[in-house]
Amino acid sequence: MPLTIIRDDITRFEGDAVVNAANSELLCGGGVCGAIFEAAGRDRLSEACGKIGHCDTGKAVITKGFGLKARYIIHTVGPVYGRNPEHEEGQLYSCYRNSLMLAKENKIASIAFPLISSGIYGYPRNEALRIATDAIRDFLEENEMQVYLVVYDKSSFEISRELFLSVESYIEDHLVKIRPRSEREEELLFSDDTCEDSCGISYEAQSISFSDSDFGEPVEIAEKKIQSAKAKRNTSDKESSACGSVGKRAFAAAPSFNASVASPPPRSLADLVSRKTETFSEMLLRLIDEKGMTDVEVYKRANIDRKLFSKIRKKDYIPKKITVIALAVGLKLNMDEARDLLGRAGYAFSEASKFDIIIEYFIENKKYDIFEINEALFAFDEQPLGA
Repeated sequence: MPLTIIRDDITRFEGDAVVNAANSELLCGGGVCGAIFEAAGRDRLSEACGKIGHCDTGKAVITKGFGLKARYIIHTVGPVYGRNPEHEEGQLYSCYRNSLMLAKENKIASIAFPLISSGIYGYPRNEALRIATDAIRDFLEENEMQVYLVVYDKSSFEISRELFLSVESYIEDHLVKIRPRSEREEELLFSDDTCEDSCGISYEAQSISFSDSDFGEPVEIAEKKIQSAKAKRNTSDKESSACGSVGKRAFAAAPSFNASVASPPPRSLADLVSRKTETFSEMLLRLIDEKGMTDVEVYKRANIDRKLFSKIRKKDYIPKKITVIALAVGLKLNMDEARDLLGRAGYAFSEASKFDIIIEYFIENKKYDIFEINEALFAFDEQPLGA
C-alpha cells in the first residue's frame, strides 16, 4: 500500500515522519505549519528550526518530531502560486521529491504529506494534487516506502471537474440501487489480508441469485442458474416478462453475462479444462506472463507493497476483494478479464455498489492510473485501492 489518501489531522499521524509546509525562514506560521508547531511543542521546534535557519523553495530539511507521535518532521517550502509561473510547478514537484529523498536517507519507512502550497499559498488544489501524485509515483517506481497524502476535510481536496462529472454521470447511468453494505461485505472488501474460499455473500441480479456455495465454480454455477431462470420464464404466463433481464452487469465471473461489453473470442475446450483447477495465484502469475509484465511492475502499478504481493504468490492464499481489483488495474485487464480474476478469488462486481461501478468506469475506459482511480474513489467517499 505505497500511497494512501486519508482524511485526518496530520499532527495525529503515528508513522515515522510528517511533512511540514514551511516558510523559508522556518518560523511558526499558520495553517498546517502552525498546527505542527503547536502539536510538536512550539519552543523546542522553533529552537531546532532556528539552528537550521533557512530553507529555499523546493528544498527540504529535517528535525525531530518532539511532541508529535511521528519521530521526524521534514520541512519543505512550497511555491506561492503566481509569483514565479515558469518555475513553480517544478518547485512544487521538488518539494515532494526532495522530502522523499531526505526520508530515504534517514531510513524512514512511512511518511505523511499535506497538500503542499494548496492553502494560503494559493496553488489550485486539483493542480497541486496532480503534481503531488506525479512526484510520489515517480519516487515509488524506484523505491519502497509507505506514503500518505493527508487532507483535513473534503474542501481541502479537489480532483479535476471533468473527471468528477464524467464519473458521476457514469454512476447515475449504471447504478441500480445503493444499499448499506453488510458487516460481512465490509469485512471481505476492506479487511486485512485474507478470507476463505467460501465468501459468505449472496449476490442478487433480479430473479437470479448467487450464494456463498456457488463461488467454488462461479462460471458453471452461474450458467446453470441463468438456464434455469430462462426455463422458468419460458414456462410462466405472459406477465413473467416483467421480471426483466439479468441486468447490465452480472454478479458471477462469466464474461458473457455483461450485455454492455462485447463478447470475448471463444475459448477452446482444452483451454477451459486446463484452467478449471487453476488457483488464484496461478491465474495471476499466468496473466502477468501473458501481459509481458514483471511482478514488480504489477504490484507497483497496483499500489501494493512487496510483502503483500509475496503472500499473494502462495498457492493457497486468497486476497481481499479490494486487492484483487487493484491487481486487475495493475495488469490493465479489460472487464471480462477482471471478472475472471475476481471470480477465481470468489468475488464479483455488483451493480448495487458505487465502489464497483467507479472501478468499472475506469476499466471500461482503459484508464489504469491507480492514483487517478484513488482520487476519484476518495472524492466519492469510497475506500481507495491498496489502502
